[in-house]
Amino acid sequence: METNKSKNNIKYKASRPKRFFALELIIFIVFFILLIKIAYLQFIQGSYLKELATKQQTTSRILSAKRGAIYDSTGTALAISADVDTVTINPQKFVKNTNNETKELQEKIATKLSEIFELDYQETLTKVCSNNSVETIVQKVEKDKISELQKWMEENKISAGINIDEDTKRYYPYSNLASNLIGFCGNDNQGLTGLEYHWDTTLAGTAGKITTTQDASQDLISNQDAQYYAAENGSNLTLTIDINIQTIAEKYLEQACATNKCVDGGNIIIMDPNTGDILAMATYPDYNLNLPFEPNESLSESWDSLSPSAQSEALQKMWRNTAVSNTYEPGSVFKVVVASAALEENIVDTDTSAVFRCSGFQEIADRKIGCANTAGHGYQSLRQALQNSCNPAFIQLGQKIGVDTLYKYFEAFGFFKKTSIATSGEAFGIFHNKSSVGPVELATISFGQRFTITPLQMISAVSAIANDGYLMQPRIVKEVTNADTGAITTVETKKVRQVISAETSKKMLSMMESVVTDGGGKYGQVAGYSVAGKTGTSEAIEGSTAGYVPSFVAVAPSDDPQLVVLLTLYNPQGKDHFGGHIAAPVVSQVLSEVLPYLGIPSKNSSTDTPVNQTISKEKKITLHGVTNKTASEAKKLLEEQGFKCSFSCEQDAIITEQIPKQGTPLVEGSIIKLYSSETSSDKTKTTVPDLKGLSYTAAKNTLSSKNLNINVVGSGKVVSQDPIAGTETTEGSVITVTLQEDIGSSSH
Repeated sequence: METNKSKNNIKYKASRPKRFFALELIIFIVFFILLIKIAYLQFIQGSYLKELATKQQTTSRILSAKRGAIYDSTGTALAISADVDTVTINPQKFVKNTNNETKELQEKIATKLSEIFELDYQETLTKVCSNNSVETIVQKVEKDKISELQKWMEENKISAGINIDEDTKRYYPYSNLASNLIGFCGNDNQGLTGLEYHWDTTLAGTAGKITTTQDASQDLISNQDAQYYAAENGSNLTLTIDINIQTIAEKYLEQACATNKCVDGGNIIIMDPNTGDILAMATYPDYNLNLPFEPNESLSESWDSLSPSAQSEALQKMWRNTAVSNTYEPGSVFKVVVASAALEENIVDTDTSAVFRCSGFQEIADRKIGCANTAGHGYQSLRQALQNSCNPAFIQLGQKIGVDTLYKYFEAFGFFKKTSIATSGEAFGIFHNKSSVGPVELATISFGQRFTITPLQMISAVSAIANDGYLMQPRIVKEVTNADTGAITTVETKKVRQVISAETSKKMLSMMESVVTDGGGKYGQVAGYSVAGKTGTSEAIEGSTAGYVPSFVAVAPSDDPQLVVLLTLYNPQGKDHFGGHIAAPVVSQVLSEVLPYLGIPSKNSSTDTPVNQTISKEKKITLHGVTNKTASEAKKLLEEQGFKCSFSCEQDAIITEQIPKQGTPLVEGSIIKLYSSETSSDKTKTTVPDLKGLSYTAAKNTLSSKNLNINVVGSGKVVSQDPIAGTETTEGSVITVTLQEDIGSSSH
C-alpha cells in the first residue's frame, strides 16, 4: 500500500514540470507573437498608423468668405451678405446605453430642432435617426434662432452631435428693384444671373480654412501644427445706377406696360451719353430677388398649368434682362442712324428742299412699301422726312447711300458686335449678309426693319450721336472696392471711336429736336427743357405673333445732352400701338422727374408754354386740415373752401383722418372724405377708370362720378394717368392725368 502511494506521488511530481513547461511555452509564444506584432506596428506600419490617427483626430473647418456688396452710385446697398449659420448633425453621436434611452434622446432632439427652425417633425426625426455620418438640418439661419438652439444645448448638456457652422446669406433690400440687371445667387452663394453671375469671381472672394486636432470628447488637443488660412472677403461693386432714377424709370415703365396691355412687357434704359454710364436699366415684368424661384404676378396666373420643363423655361424668361439679352426690330428710331450716315457722307443736308418725294408708298422690285400717311407727304427735306418719319423718303435715302456705306456705319456704330457691357447674357444685332442685300432688303433696312439689335445697342448709337459723334462703351460698374483693405479700383470710361463728326452730331440733334417740337414726337416734350427725339413702331413679319414694338428715344437737353432715354414696349394690345402716342409720353414723364433731380436747370419762361406744363383751367385751392374737429365743424370749413364733403360718422364725432391729406392742391368742387376712429376701417374702395383719350372736362367728370379727384398736367387729351386704369384706390384719392395736344397718326 505504501509502495503504491509513493509511486503515485513520484508520478505526480514528475508530471508537474511538464505542465508548467507547456504553460510557459505557450506564454512565451504569445509574448513572442505580441513582440513581433508590436514591432510590425511600430516599425513597418508606424508611419501609416500615425497618419491615420492624425486624420481621425484632425478636424478642418472651412471659413466662408463674405460675398461683396453691390451699391448704387449714391452708396445705397442693393445686394448685401448677412452673417448666418448652417446647422448639421452627426446622428451616431446620439447613441445611449439602451435603445430606450437612445430613442428618447433622438425624439427630444428632433422635437427641438423642428420647433426652432419650423421644420417637419417626421422628416427631422428621420435625419436624427439616420445611419449617415452627417445630415444637414437647415441652411443659412439667422442668428436669433441659432442663439435659441445654443441655449437649449447648454441647458440639456448636449455638447456633441449638433454642429453650427458660420455662413453668409444674400439679401436684396429693395427686392424687385433692378432685379433683371442685378441677378441673384444660389444656396452656395454663387452668382447665377446678371451682375451677380458676371462678377461672381470678384464678389465671391476666397474661402479660408482652419485645421486643428480633437480628442474623442471633441476637446482641442494642443498642437503646434494647427494651421489657419484666413478667408479673403469678396470685393464690393459700385454701380453707375442711381436708385432714385431707377425707381422713376421702373414706375413709369410698369404703368406703360399695364396701361397699354403689353403682352411681352418692355424695357427702359437711361444713359449719360458723355460717359456711357447707365443711370437706370429696367425690364418689366420684374421679379423678387429674394424669392427668385417663385413666379412673379404675371407668371403665377398660369403657373400651375405648366409642366416642370415649361416652368423652368418660364423662370429663365422671367430672369432675362431684355434690354441687354433680347433683340428686336428698332423701326423708325433707327432712321437717326441712316440720316447720320447720309449727313456725314455729304449725300444730303438737313434743309435742302424737295430732296425726297412721298406719294404714300414706294415701289421696290415687285412690291409697294407704304407710308404711315397713305395720302403721302409730297416733297420733303431730310428734316421734314425725319419729322414725318416717312418710310418712302428713307427708302430713297438708303438708295442714295448704298449698301456698302450703310454697313460701314452700322459697324462703326457697333451693331455687328456686343457693346461689352459688364453684365451677363448680352446679345448683339443680326443683319443680312451684305452680299445678300437686294433692293427690298436695302429698303427695309433704311427704315429700321427686318433686322434685329438690342435696346442697349440702339441707345449706345443714339448716345454717340448726342456725344459729338463719339461712341462710348456702356459702363455699369464704376468702382471695385477691396472689402479687406479698402483699396478702390476705378473702372474707367472707354471711348470706342468717333463715328460721325461733331458738326454732323449738331445737325442730327437739331433735326431730332424738330421731331419733338413739330413732328411725330410732340408727346415727348418736357416743360422747361429742350428735347431731341425719335419715335419708332416696328411691325412683326407677316405670320408672326410678335406684334408691334413701339419705342421712343430722347436726348435732353438737346442743346447740352446729359441724358438719353430709350423706352421699348412689346406687343401692346391696347387702343394704340404707335411709339409717338404711347412711348413718347412715358419718356416725357421720366425726364420731367429725372432732369430736375439731377439739378439740370429748367429754361421755362412765361412766353413759352410747352404742352405738358401744368395748366390751371380752374383755380387750385390748398386743402385745409380738419382732423381733431367734429364732423359738423369740418364739413362747414371745407364747404367754405369750396369743396364737397362726405362722412358716415355722427355729427359730433371727432375726425381722425381725411382723404386727401392736408396741404393737397385741389380744384374747386373736389370731394373730401372724412373718417372718425370708429369709421376709419370702413373706407370705400373704387376702381380707377380708363381716362386715356378724354378731354380735361370729361376726365374730371368721370373721376367725380367715382368720388375721385383730378390733378392735371398739360392741355389737350389724356395720354397717361397715375394710378393706371384698373387700380383699386380709396374714394377721395387724387388721380394725376397728363394731357397733350393731338398730333395725328404720323408718330410711328
